[in-house]
Amino acid sequence: MRVRAVAAHPWEVPADVLAFPVLEGSALLGELAALDERLDGTLSRLHAFGELSGRLGGTALFPTGLPAQYLLAVGLGPPIAGDPRIAAHRFGAQAVRRLAGRAVHRFALWLGDDPVDTAELVSRGVAEGDYDPGTLYRADLEEPPAVIDELILVAPPGADVGTIAAAGERGVVVGEGTNLARDLANRAANDLSPMALADEAAALAARHGLAVEIIGPDEAERLGMGLFLAVGRGSDNPPRFIVLRSGEPPGRGSPDGRYLALVGKGVTFDSGGISIKAADRMSEMKMDKAGAATVIAAIATVARLRPGVRLLALAPAVENMPGPHSTRPGDVVRALNGKVVEIDNTDAEGRLILGDALVYAERLGATHTVDVATLTGASERLLGKAVTPAFGRPQGWFDEVAAAGRRVAERIWQMPLIDEYVHDMETWSAELSNSGPAEGSFVKSGLFLSQFVTKPWVHLDIGGTGYHRKATPWAAAGATGETHATLVELALAGD
Repeated sequence: MRVRAVAAHPWEVPADVLAFPVLEGSALLGELAALDERLDGTLSRLHAFGELSGRLGGTALFPTGLPAQYLLAVGLGPPIAGDPRIAAHRFGAQAVRRLAGRAVHRFALWLGDDPVDTAELVSRGVAEGDYDPGTLYRADLEEPPAVIDELILVAPPGADVGTIAAAGERGVVVGEGTNLARDLANRAANDLSPMALADEAAALAARHGLAVEIIGPDEAERLGMGLFLAVGRGSDNPPRFIVLRSGEPPGRGSPDGRYLALVGKGVTFDSGGISIKAADRMSEMKMDKAGAATVIAAIATVARLRPGVRLLALAPAVENMPGPHSTRPGDVVRALNGKVVEIDNTDAEGRLILGDALVYAERLGATHTVDVATLTGASERLLGKAVTPAFGRPQGWFDEVAAAGRRVAERIWQMPLIDEYVHDMETWSAELSNSGPAEGSFVKSGLFLSQFVTKPWVHLDIGGTGYHRKATPWAAAGATGETHATLVELALAGD
């Protein structure tokens, strides 16, 4: 998809479709009023009729006699409803989703009065909105994603079109990376085993000039990755520990010495193991690799935008199944950092593989770490599908991660780490249990991970935000790729 910016009035731009945002309850002012004049009051009549209400998720598509053959009004809700960055991103996504199944090759979007601030978010929204997981395995979608050859960003006359176009191009690249993460997360467990995920990571590394290391079970045992190995014992699909590297090693060429590691949970299917899950919604557990998909896609996206940035991505990939060699509740294992852990619940497996991965990241020289995981169902019950709960230390590092999220319209909410709860996680045979009583269990999930880091660290729990069970006006059902944009922004801002 080519990106072009033009400085013009909306009624001057040739396109198959021109989209513009409408706020709920707002009058037709400024450029919209001038556009209405050139349409002989069509917008006013639609507004009075209720077709141009501006309600969130609402759209109106109608033909015109302008250079743009069709106009598409996109409702963004009330003016005070929320973050304007989120509105900008949703504008692009809602607009292109409305055009599914339509023959649209030149798609223009009117950016309004803040084109430099919104161009990247709107363009990323278009790239992400034009995604349907049905294309992974089906060729007969009733309304397939629109095939857009040219994305035209319309800014007011006199605007800096070079800057706007560059921002739009970056937005599309980030959106394409988000869609890569979604593809990996959405793929079925029989299609994407730990070994297959490692092969995909290696192919991406070759494509984008990344170094790659794939650690198998024998090497993981030699290294002492007892937590990682404990999870995959019940499966016929052996685990793979994926390491991707970009740029120079730490201490070489870095102005501040920072070496960021992105760590993602890669459970390609999670049955719960011996502590087996209920059958209801177990099919969703192919999504338990969403964290790994996100960090693999993020390092590839960073390499596309700025090759050579110092960055690590680690994805411990396992399949958690019951079997003759499965880890049992009550088994005691030793982590890579020497900590002794009792596995009380084999369905609390994500924190196990992440524990060893966080230790290994620091062994590889990481000075700052962010991990991403569909770690708990509690995250969804707590904050729903729109906000990612997070833990982290020290506060300055957490604030950097959260600020990166705000810049790219991804919501992150800090949760407390209550150190006195660590004592409740001890057992008579181990320093830590991977599960326990329900009291404070969500806080304890973060505390467990904190025992495996000594450097600045943030944990993002995408158990709620990582995938949707039903489509929204701005996103397809299935994996969302949430936090991919945050990780890319963080990596580029810190370099």
